[in-house]
Amino acid sequence: MATTLAIDCGGGGIKGSVLDEAGTMRARPLRVPTPYPLPPSLFVKTLLDLGGQLPAADRVTVGMPGMIRHGVVVATPHYITRAGPRTKVDPELAAEWAGFDVRTALADAFGSPVLVLNDAEVHGAGVVAGTGLELVLTLGTGLGCALFDGGHLAPHLELSQAPVRWGMSYDTYIGEPERRRLGDAFWSRRVRNVVEGLRPVFLWDRLYLGGGNSRLIRPEQLARMGDDVVVVPNTAGIIGGVRAWAIRAG
Repeated sequence: MATTLAIDCGGGGIKGSVLDEAGTMRARPLRVPTPYPLPPSLFVKTLLDLGGQLPAADRVTVGMPGMIRHGVVVATPHYITRAGPRTKVDPELAAEWAGFDVRTALADAFGSPVLVLNDAEVHGAGVVAGTGLELVLTLGTGLGCALFDGGHLAPHLELSQAPVRWGMSYDTYIGEPERRRLGDAFWSRRVRNVVEGLRPVFLWDRLYLGGGNSRLIRPEQLARMGDDVVVVPNTAGIIGGVRAWAIRAG
């Protein structure tokens, strides 16, 4: 039975576990804080060290923030900063990450086949039903986005970087710092406004809200979003590590 080391990389923490073919965790998930500053070499070492504390696996799935194409980083929002999300961008780090072939680097480090996708895409792989148009939005440090059509992964859109209002991007408008500033009640209202604003853009059959902050959406706001909006567990970011191999974009 093939096993998968699934690693979910966020702005604040990196967590992983080993899964069997059915997506059942074979080990208790481990989490380490995301170190900053974070050049690609330290990123690879951090993931290798994390994997070394878990049972051996036949392959590795990594979900990370940003635009990832065929295992190569086009852009990543947090890892190019000096001290983490919302801090100043380090031009040297930005240059190191741009065009970094993270899939090859990790495959060499682990000595196993590696799949690298956007973290919301891996999250979505763990929850989509595989029928109709399904949109996945993850709420955490910022906003993650993944789109599936009939279970097939569509090309990634960095929706988080699009402007929404008052000169703010979606990332900043409903990200963790704004949630803390506003409180859960007002933040939940913002999330509902975002959902209703995106509805005519995607015309989804089902919208999944995941990520660590999805559980903080107030029930009254969630009820107003409609029956086609579902909150899913944050563990999907790890569980999706198995199914991601079947839906990968390439």
